[in-house]
Formats: sequence, C-alpha cells, structure tokens
Amino acid sequence: MTNPEKTWRKSSYTAPDNNCIEFAVRQTEIELRDSKDPGGGSFVVGPSAWTGFVAHSKSGGFRH
Repeated sequence: MTNPEKTWRKSSYTAPDNNCIEFAVRQTEIELRDSKDPGGGSFVVGPSAWTGFVAHSKSGGFRH
C-alpha cells in the first residue's frame, strides 16, 4: 500500500508573521506541525481531540 502525499493546511487566521500550526488530515488521525519548522517533527491526534481543540479555539479559549 502506498502512502499518498500529505496536504498540509494552515488556518485562515494565520498571523502576519506566518507563525501557526499546520495540519494534515489523514484517514483516522490529524497530524500537526510547526509552520516555522516543518522538518522539526509532528504529532498525531484523534478526531475528537482535534474537534475539541478547534471548538476551544473558535470560542476564544486560547486568547490572553
């Protein structure tokens, strides 16, 4: 079985300095990495963790 090329995406709310996370949706997981260091590694979360992160972000939960 071949591994298709990942499509990395950024939020439409990316900061002007391009500092954000990127994500790639795989069949049953979401892979995340630092946009400023794409070769520095990544980590994988499940769909429920990703959905919770997105909901918390949209509600302003990470703002200082």
